[in-house]
Amino acid sequence: MSPLAADELAALADAALDAAAGCQAAEIRVERIRSQTVRLHDAQPETTADGTDFGMGVRVVDDGAVGFAASVDVRPEEAAGLVHRARELARVTRHAGGGRVELAPEPAHGDVEWSSAFAVDPTTVSMADKIALLADWSRRLGEREVVAHTSASLLAVSEQTYLADLNGTRATQQRVRLLCQLEALALSEAGFETMRTIAPPVGRGWEYLRGPATAGNWDWDAEIERIPELLAEKLAAPSVEAGTYDLVVDPSNLWLTIHESIGHATELDRAVGYEAAYAGTSFATFDKLNELRYGSPVMHVTGDRTVEHGLATVRIDGEGVEGQSFDLVHDGMLVGYQLDRGIAAAMGFARSNGCAFADSPMHVPIQRMANVSLAHSGEDGPSTDDLVAGVDRGIYVVGDKSWSIDMQRYNFQFTGQRFYRIEKGKLAGQIKDVAYQATTTDFWGAMEAVGGASTWVLGGAFNCGKGQPGQVAPVSHGCPSVLVRGVNILNARAESGR
Repeated sequence: MSPLAADELAALADAALDAAAGCQAAEIRVERIRSQTVRLHDAQPETTADGTDFGMGVRVVDDGAVGFAASVDVRPEEAAGLVHRARELARVTRHAGGGRVELAPEPAHGDVEWSSAFAVDPTTVSMADKIALLADWSRRLGEREVVAHTSASLLAVSEQTYLADLNGTRATQQRVRLLCQLEALALSEAGFETMRTIAPPVGRGWEYLRGPATAGNWDWDAEIERIPELLAEKLAAPSVEAGTYDLVVDPSNLWLTIHESIGHATELDRAVGYEAAYAGTSFATFDKLNELRYGSPVMHVTGDRTVEHGLATVRIDGEGVEGQSFDLVHDGMLVGYQLDRGIAAAMGFARSNGCAFADSPMHVPIQRMANVSLAHSGEDGPSTDDLVAGVDRGIYVVGDKSWSIDMQRYNFQFTGQRFYRIEKGKLAGQIKDVAYQATTTDFWGAMEAVGGASTWVLGGAFNCGKGQPGQVAPVSHGCPSVLVRGVNILNARAESGR
């Protein structure tokens, strides 16, 4: 899993946990995280980076206070020394006020070995092969007359973690992830327009880029072939007339609305005001649990650390808690929150639902987002075409672009990659400059129908930010196409000129 053998990892765990005797809780994480970035402009390499973080971190809860220490010196004597430093830090912070820290109990899980589902670790593929693939795709885009410039990027991560805690859990885990995007730019006398691939980031290997689309991988050839014609249509498309429209929202756009208006809002540390960095607190305060109508009765949202290929999927989280699936919104009602062990104990929950993560061995685990997903309506549920057929005057939204949401996760505005007029149940060509605006509860409350299983896609992001010092976490959001009635539409170009 890492440069260290199993017996070396066991020696680190033994040294750390022996030194932590008498603590209420303690865990040691040994992590190796390899991250690669490749960027091309007009089929020529612009940026390449290949870096590895390797080290260990120790967290303790000692006499009701938390301490953390980390090092890149990975030796048993250093592991014991980290525990002593963490216990000293806990002694200091104990006198800072804020009350005693308790962690919700978690059973021992013994020896655990787990890997995400992939065939080829993308970080093992040569940079030359990565550049060659992106250059080939870029050239194919750039050959079309409408395309003035192209950009392409690939991010690949391989994350290997060993965790041992006082409970008796010793977990060895590996997961990989990929994010690949291509964008074409067209110029005209009126300015420029862009069109980007809508392939989601995934917890998959290199086969996602090179494997057959029938195996759950993306059909890159088909999307690259379509981008120039979509871009030419967008360039000539009329600007939207502001007003109220029914929306059919594609999963390639809806995942981001879920992330911002549900994912962050149901992090319990935000809901109780403990956390406010990056994204503020939450309108979905703890007193609203089982009371707040978050959306319409067709709305069922889960937090899930178990879904295959999910970016936030793990077997054991950063606090030794087993990955779980749990309800956040059921039949439109707020019924749950995302928890780590500290916030679970503080707010009276019997157990964490496994939402702790640290983005490096140098950082302490904090409460982070699970894969937060909207359920589809079943195998026999409506297709996207069926949802469009139910709209007399509306807009079909595809792909994500820019977004804005307030610090309570309540008032928001989103744009997209492309938009189509819907007239009398049929698509009637692209329009542009569209932004949809709503409050969280109004938007989800106006969701009349969700698509069936055939429309469900697992989207997501590599770069969800939280905490001080800041940490970045990957997270997926699965969702079907949805029909939302009576949404306010702005003309983004007109608004930007005000």
